Amino acid sequence: MSTVGWPVAPPQKAPAARAVLQRAVMSPRFLVYVFCTLLALVTACWLGKDMQWDTLDYHLYAGFSAIHDRFGMDYFAAAPQSYLNPYAYVPFYLLATSGLTALGAAAILAVLQSAILWLTYELATTVVAANPPRARIAIGIFAALLAFANPVLVQQLGSSFADVTTGELVLAGWLVLIGAIRAPRVWRFLGAGLLLGAASALKATNSLDALSVAIVPFFLPVSWSKRLRLACLYGMSVALMFVLLSAPWSMQLQRQFGSPLFPLFNGIFRSPEYTTAPVADLRFVPASLAEAAWRPFAMIAPVRMVHFEIPAPDLRYALLLVLGVVLVLVQSWHRLRRARMQTREPRASDQVRMPLALGCAFLISWAIWLAESGNSRYFIPMACVASVLIAYLTHRLSAGRPRVCVCAIAAILAVQVYQVQAGMEFRPPLPWGGEAWFDVSVPKALASQPSLYFSVGIQSNSFVVPYLATGSGFINISGLYVLGPDGTNGARIRELVERFSPHLRVLVTDTRVNADQETDVPHLDDVADAVAPFGLRVDTTRCVRIVAPYAPKLQIVTFARQIPKLPLSKWYTRYMVSCQLVQDRTREDALVFKEPGPNLVLDRLEDACPALFQPRRPVTFVLGNAAHGYRWARQYANTNVLAWVYDGRVKFQELIGRHPERDVGSELAWERTPLTGPCRPHAAFH
Repeated sequence: MSTVGWPVAPPQKAPAARAVLQRAVMSPRFLVYVFCTLLALVTACWLGKDMQWDTLDYHLYAGFSAIHDRFGMDYFAAAPQSYLNPYAYVPFYLLATSGLTALGAAAILAVLQSAILWLTYELATTVVAANPPRARIAIGIFAALLAFANPVLVQQLGSSFADVTTGELVLAGWLVLIGAIRAPRVWRFLGAGLLLGAASALKATNSLDALSVAIVPFFLPVSWSKRLRLACLYGMSVALMFVLLSAPWSMQLQRQFGSPLFPLFNGIFRSPEYTTAPVADLRFVPASLAEAAWRPFAMIAPVRMVHFEIPAPDLRYALLLVLGVVLVLVQSWHRLRRARMQTREPRASDQVRMPLALGCAFLISWAIWLAESGNSRYFIPMACVASVLIAYLTHRLSAGRPRVCVCAIAAILAVQVYQVQAGMEFRPPLPWGGEAWFDVSVPKALASQPSLYFSVGIQSNSFVVPYLATGSGFINISGLYVLGPDGTNGARIRELVERFSPHLRVLVTDTRVNADQETDVPHLDDVADAVAPFGLRVDTTRCVRIVAPYAPKLQIVTFARQIPKLPLSKWYTRYMVSCQLVQDRTREDALVFKEPGPNLVLDRLEDACPALFQPRRPVTFVLGNAAHGYRWARQYANTNVLAWVYDGRVKFQELIGRHPERDVGSELAWERTPLTGPCRPHAAFH
């Protein structure tokens, strides 16, 4: 048959978009990303559901309060953390209350958190961009795996913590800014500033990393005037994004407390509703220069309270220090040889500027971090930078000897993984089940009647707030920041009491071994003493229980009491007791709450040990009864120390860890004259 006149179809070709997609899917970068994500998913599933202290204390509440206006009905519901910028916790709240199973929600979180490993890979390959492709890929994979082998990072995969997700913004900003050394474009400084400004607004501890990386523009291969202009552009973009993301929340804080950053920087804004003393977490801050110098090596041991609350051995910082010293010695030796041979040393290429700038920025960040907190939760992005620097130094020291490099990489990874696996105490292995993240069972009477709840205890239990009757209020009166009946705090609480009265209730955790079988109020005298200064009394005839499966009981050390160790099954359910409160002013002005002697003693104890008891002059609260004696106590949030006067003795104890109480003398001796030298800064605990 003739085909004359019929159009001839052109040869079939794959669409350009499909070809691009195929190349992307088969690229090493995509395969590395997929592997990192699978690694994070498997780890999150293996660890079990996250129900750690902070999750119950303020993470869920923070996301809830970001969406629902709680300023008119809550007051320090999750202690001071109630008023930190809550937007970083919105994703967790939405996932936890979306109807997804806990495993499904954790899987989504793990995928989002795995991006920090992608960024580590990209940063490593950027730093060694002058090397052949295979070498760049190998170095990037090594850095990503070493970043994953961070015990603190592993602990947070699939959890409610925002340290990883906000840390991704930090690492992305560093990646963009380091790339500017090779290609100093204006958009890089603007973009890096916006990323780091957002990270700082969502979590204030990230601002330290935004500050330390500001040194990078001074490594650019351009004139000094241009370096200064680009550094200023970076700083202005950081400030711009910080203000934009902070403004909605800060305006509410300003309206409520007269401080846009409440409770931070209250020494400047001086809101009467919080201490004006400097507020910081000093548990992990070295007590001396010698201790600071030893910290990279101290972190190798699987010991509590070195850089994390639980054992989290990490040899990377010591290894980074050793590799850095070795490289300096090797370079010095080579320069000496060149000088003897009278040969001219080649000029350093721009590629040397990248690791040098990255290393200097990391050292600044390390120094600031160690001086301000020393808590590895707030150093996760910099831990990834440390992994990149280790990968670079390992490659640099073994240049031209690929077998040596491979053996060194394998040895480093093996030792670090073994350290983590053998010495890390991972979060409690709670089973996933098929239910939502939270399954809070609230009695019908509480679920239908809005009431004002007084939470008593260091653990605020604010995670129950979304499950209470709509319109309910919540106050944590004796958490990390104890609220007293006087001053502005007392006025705020009285205003809420008048608004909700007579629907007033107290909420306490029942940590007893047989909490499922008990019907009374645990430690009733302490609970009664906590609410009495506000003119309230516990009605023990009208109590109910709130049950939260898979929200484990927690060991809370209070004075000499310590919760006994429980079988794993006994940790699976949390029981909380809620009783009706009635107004009763017979004890509000009782002399026991206004006793001048114990307050004088505690004041003098603070003055004798100013570095140990911070912030100064917190509210004194009273526990106990007339039959067994009263305890006058103060809690110091900066150093997590509790001090008290009881039975004629003056004592103190660190709240976190397994530290014994210290007796520092008799009450009478302290009343007669201030004693000197009962303690030195950190001497009791380090």
